[in-house]
Amino acid sequence: MGKITLILGGARSGKSAQALNLAGKAKKVAFIATCQGRDAEMKKRILKHKADRPSHWETFEEPQELAELLIKMDDSFDCVIIDCLTLLVSNLLLAGCKDEIIVDKIKAFLLPLKKKKAKAIIVSNEVGLGIVPDNKLGRRFRDIAGKVNQIVAQGADEVLFIVSGLPLIVKPSFRGNR
Repeated sequence: MGKITLILGGARSGKSAQALNLAGKAKKVAFIATCQGRDAEMKKRILKHKADRPSHWETFEEPQELAELLIKMDDSFDCVIIDCLTLLVSNLLLAGCKDEIIVDKIKAFLLPLKKKKAKAIIVSNEVGLGIVPDNKLGRRFRDIAGKVNQIVAQGADEVLFIVSGLPLIVKPSFRGNR
């Protein structure tokens, strides 16, 4: 079983760059993108992210059903990157999922991920450090994203918090972990 690393941080803090760095010299990498290009600006961001990744990595675009994708994926990958959980939460919220369903979907994808031989790197935004959103949907998003991050952090072997491109170790990986 591979090690699971959760990378948290604010917007534009260097989380994705850290994930790419941690993937290191893995020969076969599965990059699972949860982002949906719903407007021109987001489509441009997606293209930039794709250009930043090595061309031999295999990209899977899955905005909602990570558990199903991970179950279908073979065990030939050395590394699986999931970028990012907060976009997954947004997608599920906008699809009308209740909070309990979102939590269940997060727990459901952790099960097959833990069974993979590949090391796993999960990227997520820490949204709880800012102001309280002024609307109900914003507060709901912040609350469920915080809950999801806690669930994944509990299941992860290692948790990093990225500040200005620098990783801080929140939960160290110990020898003998998985």
